[in-house]
Order: sequence, then structure tokens, then C-alpha cells
Amino acid sequence: MSSENDADAPDTPPFLFAPWRRQILRGRNGLIASVSSSVAIVMAVIAILFWTPGGTTFRFYFLNPHFMWLALRGDPAHAVNSVLGGIVTNIWIFLLCEVLVLVFALLIAWVRISVSPLLFPFRILATVYTDIFRGIPFILVIYMVGFGLPFLGLGFLSTQSPAVYACIALTLTYSAYVAEVYRAGLHSVPHGQILAARSLGLTQYATMRRVILPQGVRTVIPPLLNDFISLQKDTALASLLGVIETVRAAQIGTDSYFNASALTMSALLFLVMTIPMTRFTDHLIEKDREKRLAGAQ
Repeated sequence: MSSENDADAPDTPPFLFAPWRRQILRGRNGLIASVSSSVAIVMAVIAILFWTPGGTTFRFYFLNPHFMWLALRGDPAHAVNSVLGGIVTNIWIFLLCEVLVLVFALLIAWVRISVSPLLFPFRILATVYTDIFRGIPFILVIYMVGFGLPFLGLGFLSTQSPAVYACIALTLTYSAYVAEVYRAGLHSVPHGQILAARSLGLTQYATMRRVILPQGVRTVIPPLLNDFISLQKDTALASLLGVIETVRAAQIGTDSYFNASALTMSALLFLVMTIPMTRFTDHLIEKDREKRLAGAQ
């Protein structure tokens, strides 16, 4: 009986499978397009490096494995510093400046959004500070700090190492940028929540610490990470003051061997540092986007 019913039952309409077929075809076509474009880019790079008239010279001057290895481990016999050892200097400068910038920039942002009459002069100073250090190119700031502070005769502050002056210049410049990022995040907190906190009897300080800061800082984490990626790269400008970091070590190797493969190795070390942070930033941005879309539905 059941077999007769099955035989008489009409087949499933083919249009029900059409969306699945289209999805499978779309995925397959997308995969083919991705693979094809990737292969085309790789082949274009290979063609430039191996089949152009100056490809051989370029590979010898920038991609020489022997000189890249010498740059990585250093060559004390020829007074060539290791770019791997130099990247350690970049890392500790970056970590120290990151902590200082986070604290100093938050203080500036808090002063700028405050409404207390007592802080009015400080609000003016904070505004002038952010305008100046966002407007002056960083290379000028590091020159003025690195070569200007020793001439001022300020005792302890005028007798520091070039690495310390590089940290001061980086902190001054990036605090101005990060303070504006903080300020945007703090202003994004709904005003109704601030009024509710004040109606509960919280002081202005308690409202800032318990209501505004937790929400405002959380929303600006992705742009903060983007600024710190730039900070990580700008540590290379400490070489302008004579700091032997990875770029300066690569320059010494280039001048010693008349080969710029050391610069390529230094660039690769920066990529090893920045790409994971970049992908983590993208992950946070996508996660925040999903939360906003889920809240909008």
C-alpha cells in the first residue's frame, strides 16, 4: 500500500532545489575567482622579479639570502648590528609608549569633556596641546625633543639617552591622536545614561568612572589598536636620534655590504609584528559590527 502511494506521489518540485544549486554554484564560482586572482598576482610578482630587465639586479640588491642572513644574526667582525636584536629595542619602546599614551591620552580626553569651571584653564591647554601635536609632523617633533631638551639644561630631563627622548616624542604625538579617539568614544555614551547615573546620586567623578569610561573605552578599542599599529611602525624613527633599533641596524648593514637586503629583513620583522595585530583589529571590528547589527534587528 505504501509502495503504491510512493509511486503515485509526485516528485519534489525541482524549483525547491534551485536556491541550493545557486548557492553551491555561487560558492564554487567565488572559489575559482579567488584562486585565479591569487595565481595571477603571484605570477605577476614572479614575472616582475625574474623576467624584467632589472629583475636580477633587484633580487641581488634587495632579496639576497646571504646578506639577509647576515643582517638577521649580525656580523660583529664588521661592526654590523643584528636587525633581530634591533627589533627588541623597537618592541620595548613600543610597549612603554603604549602604556604612557593610554594613560596620558585618557587624562587629556577626560579634561576636554569635563564641565567643571575649575578645569577651564586645563581644557584650554588640552585643546591647544592636541591641536599642536596633531598638526606638527612627527619627524619634527622627534628632532625638537631629541636635540632640544638636552640644550634646555633641565637637569635629569636633559641628560637622558636618545631612546628616552624617542619615547617622549612618541608619547607626546600619539597622546594627542589617542585623546581624540577617547573623546569620541566618551561622547558616544547616551546622554540618558549619564542623567540616570546623576539622578541616582552619583557624583561627576563616579559617573565618569562607573558609567562613561567603561562604555566609551569599549567602543574605541578597534581604532585604538589601529593607532598602536602606527605607533609600532613609527618606533623606527628613533633611529633619527642615533638609537640602534632594527632599521638603523639594517642601514649599517646596507652601508657595510653595499646591499639593501638588510632593509628587506627589517621590513619582514615589522610585518611579523604588525600583521597579527592587524588581523586582531579586524576581528574586533567585525565582532563589534555583528553586535550592532544584532541590536538593530
